[in-house]
Amino acid sequence: MHPLTSPAFDVVIAGCGPTGAMLAAELRLHDVRVLVLDPETEPVSFARIVGLHVRSIELMAMRGLLARVRAHARQRPAGGFFAAIDKPAPSGLDTAHAYLLGIPQPVIVRLLEEHAIALGAQVRRGCAVTGLAQDDGGVTVELAGGEQLRTRYLVGCDGSRSTVRKRLGVGFPGEPARTETLMGEMRVGVPPEEIAARMADLGRTHRSCWLRPVGDGVYSVVVPAAGVSDRAQPPVLEDFAEQLRATVGTDFGVHSPRWLSRFGDASRLVERYRVGRVLLAGDAAHIHPPIGGQGLNLGVQDAVNLGWKLAAQIRGWASATLLDTYHAERHPVAAAVLDIIRAQTELSSTEPGPQALRRLLTELMDLDEVNCLLTEKIVGITVRYDFGDGPDLLGRRLRDIDVRPGRLYDLMHRGRGLLLDRTERLTVGGWSDRVDLVPDPTAALDVPAVLLRPDGHVAWIGDDQRDLHAHLTRWFGEPAA
Repeated sequence: MHPLTSPAFDVVIAGCGPTGAMLAAELRLHDVRVLVLDPETEPVSFARIVGLHVRSIELMAMRGLLARVRAHARQRPAGGFFAAIDKPAPSGLDTAHAYLLGIPQPVIVRLLEEHAIALGAQVRRGCAVTGLAQDDGGVTVELAGGEQLRTRYLVGCDGSRSTVRKRLGVGFPGEPARTETLMGEMRVGVPPEEIAARMADLGRTHRSCWLRPVGDGVYSVVVPAAGVSDRAQPPVLEDFAEQLRATVGTDFGVHSPRWLSRFGDASRLVERYRVGRVLLAGDAAHIHPPIGGQGLNLGVQDAVNLGWKLAAQIRGWASATLLDTYHAERHPVAAAVLDIIRAQTELSSTEPGPQALRRLLTELMDLDEVNCLLTEKIVGITVRYDFGDGPDLLGRRLRDIDVRPGRLYDLMHRGRGLLLDRTERLTVGGWSDRVDLVPDPTAALDVPAVLLRPDGHVAWIGDDQRDLHAHLTRWFGEPAA
């Protein structure tokens, strides 16, 4: 036994951003004792607009959060994402939610934090994690000021400069930042028509600079920085004005900033998502330029993949290998996202070669199949986990379909597995405490039955009860007595 006594929490999460808050809620669906720590005394207040892509929207629907999110979001078609090539939304997206939701980052953080707290998670702000030490019985978490906490597991959701990742000592290989970009929201001192004309001319040659209205007379401003600097030092308004004059020829009279920040084009992916009782998720595990708007989405999707597996480990029914599938599944997904972002970054270059390739790809995207393929890579619905040989649907998420009780995702709010059975002959037996049974011969499926994990991915397809039992055991442990 550790001298600090037995763990007071099952899981401590460092960081109460979208990833940490979503993970806390996922764990609380399974009655896991969760504490979320965040060094900030208040959530970030600057109203940067972030985009929820299709897969994240599906996850919100799957947990009963979509109506709340949509009430605060602006909906737009799911098109024009890839390298900001202006194309309409493709017609063949395999989803019932073929749109993007633009929402202020503080709002989505608040909604997810409120959701976690309503489910019973504890959140402590003004608490910075400074160190950790793990042993066979748990993890000792050190806080600024000297306080120590004891937990069975620790998850670092503490961003790109993750203290948990650094203290864990895992490698974070990739490419360092070569360029830097300023981004913020502010008012301007010239008519909108002048801005539109300038941006139309600039957009033909320089795709890493823009001014876009976000409402109430405020513009989103993105402009290349003079070089790579210490990102710990926030930019000031004059930095924006100076770089706008250098890039566009005018500073547009920018004033009254709401928020200012900078980002680089570094791309890194942690070598391991899990080391013993410590795990990483979100920006603590992967960083990349914001092109395509995939950062928040990738983190939320990490959380939903990890939550039920970590809960299963804590509740005692996980197989010996279940928790390790978190790294096995999510590491390749992040690697693929980094590749698609690298490709888009190259297409944004002003060099003749990348510009020629961009013109060619712009023509190819007039083919709906090409547009659809590239859009699907951005919105996160092409992910297929390796569950072994089987039909193409195996390992993929199942879209939100009509079922006899209503909509499929409405049946998954509790974060449990689900057997959707068109044969009406199958049972879940001793797994009924973890898996729901939905017999429905009318379900919009072209297979007899599917077993869904809590994250909505298809873990089994078939109609044989014995084969089903083997896969229930693989994903949901031994049956209850």
